[in-house]
Amino acid sequence: MRVVILSDIHANREAFDAVLDAARALSADETVLLGDLVGYGPDPEYITERCARMVEDGALCVLGNHDQAVVHDRRDMSENAREAVRWTRQRLSDAHVAFLGSLPLAAMSEDRLYVHASADLPAKWRYVRDTDAAAASLAASDAPMIVCGHTHVPALYYQLPGRRPLRFTPIDNVPAPLSPLRRHLLVCGAVGQPRDGNPAACLGLIDTDKRSTTMVRVPYDYDETARKIVAGGLPPWLGMRLKIGR
Repeated sequence: MRVVILSDIHANREAFDAVLDAARALSADETVLLGDLVGYGPDPEYITERCARMVEDGALCVLGNHDQAVVHDRRDMSENAREAVRWTRQRLSDAHVAFLGSLPLAAMSEDRLYVHASADLPAKWRYVRDTDAAAASLAASDAPMIVCGHTHVPALYYQLPGRRPLRFTPIDNVPAPLSPLRRHLLVCGAVGQPRDGNPAACLGLIDTDKRSTTMVRVPYDYDETARKIVAGGLPPWLGMRLKIGR
């Protein structure tokens, strides 16, 4: 079984279309949208409608903190994020907002738990950035594998029974093994706003037959997305960071 995971799309149409083309070439059996469909980017209507159709066709989708902020005001965000949320809310219809508000905090498929942030109190939107956070997330569930996003930086944590998890940084486009003796926590990179220094969009792939996971990098026209950000009246920094992957 091949599972494609798309996290942190952030209303970036160019990146989303590019990873969907790549996903079709991978012949995925399951597609998972890990939240933050909107926020930061210039195409929230397009992304929300496209993701809603994907859910109708069987994709799994969980709620992200930026999605939640469009539905319910949140104050614990940066000024750029709050401004983008206000801008986004003005452009979405009631139906768009209702779709975002209907998304669950977590979803389970076979032995995999999908959540936007940490499985440890997912509504608190805690980042999994180190082994302490990974340990807390793994302790909150008995799922053999937890898959999350939120940090925009790919990482894979391995845990043997009774041990602390170990962190591994996946190499772009190179499969990393998933051991049957360990539990795993996979942090997928971002489709629409990578922050690991590589501006290419990131698509997560899990191959359950080969017991591996791959961070597939997909180039896209980030200059066009940055142009649309400025033209739409969003903070210019949101476009600049796309070009440097930060």
